[in-house]
Amino acid sequence: MDMLQTLCRPENIEITLHAAKRLEQRGIKLNDVINCIMKGEIIEQYPEDYPYPSCLILGIALNDQYLHAVVGSDQKRIWIVTAYYPDRNKWSSDLKTRLGKE
Repeated sequence: MDMLQTLCRPENIEITLHAAKRLEQRGIKLNDVINCIMKGEIIEQYPEDYPYPSCLILGIALNDQYLHAVVGSDQKRIWIVTAYYPDRNKWSSDLKTRLGKE
């Protein structure tokens, strides 16, 4: 998480086409994702993701709503894969564990 927070500056962030579409659809701004990374915690890791390992971060958007962001990194840049407001019907009450997953 420290490495992601150190890299988390607009000049080091790339937004995938998928993420750009989803952020626009969901009304999530880049600053919301930055805030999520800076104040959040990693809740899932995907070390085998291509082209770079990625993770799911639980944090807070600027509107004080919980936010999930999936980001990958090559330790020089951060790629935003997607971000969304977690559905409380799909996540435990702390929004860290998927329901139906052990």
